[in-house]
Amino acid sequence: MPFIPHTDTDIRSMLAAVGAEQIDDLFDEIDDRLRGVDLEAIPPGASEQSVSRLMQERAAADAGGLCFIGAGAYEHHVPAAVWELTTRGEFYSAYTPYQPEASQGTLQLVYEYQTMMAGLTGMDVANASLYDGASALAEAVLMAVRANRKSKSKRVLMPAGVHPFYRQVAHNICANQGIVFESVDFDPAAGTVDQAALERWAGEDVTALVIPQPNFFGALEDVDALTDWAQANGALAIGVVNPLSLALLKAPGQWGTGAGADIVVGEGQPLGVPLAGGGPYFGILCCRKTHVRQMPGRVVGRTQDIDGRDGYVLTLQPREQHIRRSKATSNICTNQGLLVTAATIHMSLLGPQGLKNVAATCAANTRKLVQRLTRIEGVEPVFDSPCFHENVLRLPANADAVLEALADKGIFGGLALAAHYPQLDNAVLVCATETKTDADLAAYAEALAEVLSEHAPASASRTSAPSVA
Repeated sequence: MPFIPHTDTDIRSMLAAVGAEQIDDLFDEIDDRLRGVDLEAIPPGASEQSVSRLMQERAAADAGGLCFIGAGAYEHHVPAAVWELTTRGEFYSAYTPYQPEASQGTLQLVYEYQTMMAGLTGMDVANASLYDGASALAEAVLMAVRANRKSKSKRVLMPAGVHPFYRQVAHNICANQGIVFESVDFDPAAGTVDQAALERWAGEDVTALVIPQPNFFGALEDVDALTDWAQANGALAIGVVNPLSLALLKAPGQWGTGAGADIVVGEGQPLGVPLAGGGPYFGILCCRKTHVRQMPGRVVGRTQDIDGRDGYVLTLQPREQHIRRSKATSNICTNQGLLVTAATIHMSLLGPQGLKNVAATCAANTRKLVQRLTRIEGVEPVFDSPCFHENVLRLPANADAVLEALADKGIFGGLALAAHYPQLDNAVLVCATETKTDADLAAYAEALAEVLSEHAPASASRTSAPSVA
């Protein structure tokens, strides 16, 4: 809707209609001390031309370069058609589809998204959706506490290999509700859940076990054994997945020897959402049908009208504005519809084989990157587990200093892990997606060799400088 300012005549007419002499009279219930706030710190209004130039200058200041950082946000190719369609007015400005008779297009798209996501994860039901992967994990924990009625402890086992930010968000949201998170160590050789350490909880009252696949280090967990352990001990299995990896890996609905994971969450960003400073992204949440009444978010269903035509409706709305507050499972007020739209179009364009090709290329590029980098003297892999498209390498120099020097050369070389895992000093998490060419991998290896020759410890530099094949 265009902005149409009111004329003085319009304003006088409206004030007369409500019996006020001036606009300030409409706000006379607000204390004068609050209405007379000094705004001298705010600069005067700028012209459109000035604002446009300022924004262009700030955009140009963003550093470009080769990005080998993953850690939950991944640089993938997004076909141009994805956002050309997503930003059409019908999707871009669509409001929450409360009225199905006016929202069939939006509802059908969400239904298709749910169908795709349920198929990808092997689960019965998918919602649409949550804010991001981290908050989706928190909601899954709350959901597990509601759904696992046999458990009274509210104890959730959280592997140290779950994304640090996910663990922090889950704690911040859930801890004040009496939920206790107990950390499960990772095997220092494999980088995966230490199943021997897990045995200390065997036979105890545990509400849920979180199972990352792949985990934060990129390592692939023994999801079958972990799922079976959870179900044998009366706990729900919560999978935390990268949706793209599921084009290659076993679906969570098939984990273990039983019925698979109970709840599956993840970050939807790899599916058609470009990297951005902090998002917006969207959270995936799927579950078994037996738990659907405890699921937050919305579920769109397909039905038929009296003429036999397909129609789409909001089947489940567990928000407090729709049902009794005591029965509500969430107060989420958005389904991140625009990002879900992009993901649906992205998956439709690529199809099952396309997703598989992208995932396989990512895995292959990461293997090639690790092979190149570990030819450099002093660079070595930290873990020996199979990985998807991330891996952890230890450097022979201070990781932060090396990454800063690489950035000066236009290469974003990964994430230093010591801040999150003190035992992984000078370790870096690296990632290579399908966007990286052999020339890109070679450029990283060459730059890293140069940087390490400058940052190597004095004793090492006197004997031999790092080399790269």
